[in-house]
Amino acid sequence: MLDTTAVVAVKVRPSPVAAWFHRLLTHPVVEVDGREYASAWGTREIPVTPGPHRISVYFRYRGQHRARLAESSREFTAEQGVRRVHITARLGPLNHSRFRIGDPVAHA
Repeated sequence: MLDTTAVVAVKVRPSPVAAWFHRLLTHPVVEVDGREYASAWGTREIPVTPGPHRISVYFRYRGQHRARLAESSREFTAEQGVRRVHITARLGPLNHSRFRIGDPVAHA
């Protein structure tokens, strides 16, 4: 049977200015097509099917279950035959900064 899934590898990074704070007190959340994936600061791999998808990245303070702080979203497409899609999301340095989600990079 042909495997038709790909993996989106999302690298989530805090701002270097506040990295110590975020690594200690917050955790990022990656959401693909409306489904949340609890993450850690670093890379999270999520299986996806070929086609268009929507990714959102935000963080929560430890103990919070509903907050969506610094949220940013974008669309990406996992083309047929692509095995991995790499996306980097970096949190800005200011308290009111949002994540900046980079362009997807596909690898066959």
